[in-house]
Amino acid sequence: MMKVLIAGAGKSSSHLIDYMLTNAKQKWRVIVMDSNPEMIAEKLAGHPKGEAAVIDIKDETARQALVKQADIVISLMPPDLHYLLAKDCIKYKKNLITSSYVSDELKALDEEAKNAGVSFMCEMGLDPGIDHMSSSSIIHGVQRIAGSIVSFKSFCGGLIAPESDDNPWHYKISWNPKNIVLAGKQGAVWLENGKIHEAKYEQLFSSTKKIKVEGVGPLGYYPNRDSIKYLDLYNLDDVKTFMRATLRHPSFMKGWNIVIEAGLVNEDDSLEVDNLSYADWAAQVTGSKNDASLKDNFKKQFDADDKEIKQIEWLGLFDNRRINGIGKMSSAQILQTLLEEKWKMRALDKDQVVMEHQIEYERRGVIVKFNSTMVVTGESRQHSAMSKTVGLPMAILAKKILLQEINTKSILGVNIPVMPEVYVPVLKELKKHGIEFMESID
Repeated sequence: MMKVLIAGAGKSSSHLIDYMLTNAKQKWRVIVMDSNPEMIAEKLAGHPKGEAAVIDIKDETARQALVKQADIVISLMPPDLHYLLAKDCIKYKKNLITSSYVSDELKALDEEAKNAGVSFMCEMGLDPGIDHMSSSSIIHGVQRIAGSIVSFKSFCGGLIAPESDDNPWHYKISWNPKNIVLAGKQGAVWLENGKIHEAKYEQLFSSTKKIKVEGVGPLGYYPNRDSIKYLDLYNLDDVKTFMRATLRHPSFMKGWNIVIEAGLVNEDDSLEVDNLSYADWAAQVTGSKNDASLKDNFKKQFDADDKEIKQIEWLGLFDNRRINGIGKMSSAQILQTLLEEKWKMRALDKDQVVMEHQIEYERRGVIVKFNSTMVVTGESRQHSAMSKTVGLPMAILAKKILLQEINTKSILGVNIPVMPEVYVPVLKELKKHGIEFMESID
């Protein structure tokens, strides 16, 4: 019997693990590897085809023993840990699927992976992942009718569903909280009207740009990472505008800009927190005093309006209660403790994933405006829309590789899912699970 190794049992793993267990039947067993036994047990729920592997992924002996016996490896680990599994997969000639961006370390393994005869399909989640597959499907469709794409904008965000939206940030955590704190830290590069634009982290949230999504309403966005590198991968050499962006509620954008300006996302400082309150920290980082004037000083220093101060106060930055931590912590780590508490989804809360592609293409002298929109609402905290949209693309690809419905020999090395042999069958099955795009032409 074949074995599927899933590394990571965190927030985004529920639908992936459920799908692999449901489809296991007599074909494979599902081994879930994580350092947290409770999280593994919650996801496996005693399923007869499931098996727990409680290990520290940095334990080379234990990790390699699991990779060696696996028929395919699916990684939901933090991005910096994929490399460990990738080296093992090359050593033992195993195919690997991840949802994270291709790091320089992974990219450097391309030739080794090809020589080992294995496929590493990266960026196979939501964003990146479903965005690549749906974008490629659209782009290739336009090219088949001899159209020329002049503008391509892709937006995606993990949000809170309206029925569970009960805080001034209009946001709750449905994925890795550390990634939320660090989102945007890389800055952004994109192409607009033929010119390359760049923005540093400190600039991304300073002006709220908006789009209106059908059925959702107005949302704010900020450009996401390096869009330029995808021009070649998407085969869009002649496009004039190309941007990948992240969606948030407009109020989130304004509040988060103040958090950045205040230095509360600093990863490099170090504070002794044993006898420090959140208000002490906010005052210390911003050069203020923790007294009755802290809120007013904060408002003046960062030119915040009443709504923005309400957001900051709601987070607990002015609370004289002890920081949830010990020893030395960075401001980013302190902030994360607050966010995990204040933005925590309740058991029955529902999240929402929104993705929209806005394309303009020219065909026979006529400019066509084409929109493609996906909105997925979760069922609960465990079975979230984020878990569904991140996990199912990887699960579907893994199943098709195990059943030899996709030939990995044509996709050896380090890849992202922009090829028809991957995106056509995966998008087709995603549609059966309610992950589909509504299209319109202006």
